[in-house]
Amino acid sequence: MSALLIVLALFILFVLFRTIQIVPQKQVKIIERLGKYHRTAEAGLNTIVPFLDSVRDTIDLREQITKIEPQPVITRDNVTMEVDAVIYFVIVDAVRATYEVQNLRWGLEQLTLSALRNVIGQLDLDHTLSSRDTTNAQLRAALDSATQQWGVKVMRIELKNITPPEEIRLTMEKQMTAERTRRAVVTTAEGEKAAAILRAEGQKQSAIVTAEGAKQAAILAAEGQAQARLRVAEAEAQSIQLVAQSIGGAGNPAQYLIAQRYLESLGTIATGADKVVFMPYEASGALASLGGIKELLTQK
Repeated sequence: MSALLIVLALFILFVLFRTIQIVPQKQVKIIERLGKYHRTAEAGLNTIVPFLDSVRDTIDLREQITKIEPQPVITRDNVTMEVDAVIYFVIVDAVRATYEVQNLRWGLEQLTLSALRNVIGQLDLDHTLSSRDTTNAQLRAALDSATQQWGVKVMRIELKNITPPEEIRLTMEKQMTAERTRRAVVTTAEGEKAAAILRAEGQKQSAIVTAEGAKQAAILAAEGQAQARLRVAEAEAQSIQLVAQSIGGAGNPAQYLIAQRYLESLGTIATGADKVVFMPYEASGALASLGGIKELLTQK
């Protein structure tokens, strides 16, 4: 009797285990009844009828990732290169994803390979290497339209590596090196040109500043000479005025100054290095000058 009770208890536990189904968050379970789709069990606690209902599959509703291994593809200009990619997709209809395709991931990989060959086959090598964003968008559009009937939404597809043949890669590296060398030469020439322009501008500004300085110096020198001459003239005028005041009306001030300059000239000549004395050609003129000086001194 006890053995029967134990078997009955185990059977009840087994039935309860088959009846209660706990579904994690962001997952659903496809429930079939007698081999036919019955309902979709959402996240949480769910119950099914034992021996009649069964769980066909558990579907993850989160964004999933599938990697495409490197595959050979041919471009429009007949260059064979290896390309690998990564697909990001979301299952939006669990029923279709279960019943419309036998193996979802394998089907996505095959669709991606076909779309990859079609899209890259329409591009040449340079466009394939330089327009990854455009290629990714075209691949996503092609996959999205093909996977709608599977209840799958392709979020994006990213090309990871595009590997051209070794000889083409070496040629591209040489081309890139030559382009960098050309840019360096152009940059150096532009720098030298800018430096020459700056030097010329500096020399021009220096010449302008020098000319302005010379001009100002000449103006100041001329003004100084004019001021000096004016002061000399004023001094001579004052001396003539003093002479005139001193001799009054008895003599001629101009004659006095002439005689003074004559004597100064004779003194300068007499103290010359060669000790040569020049006398006026007319002795009467010299005597007359001396006589005039005598009269001036006598009148004082």
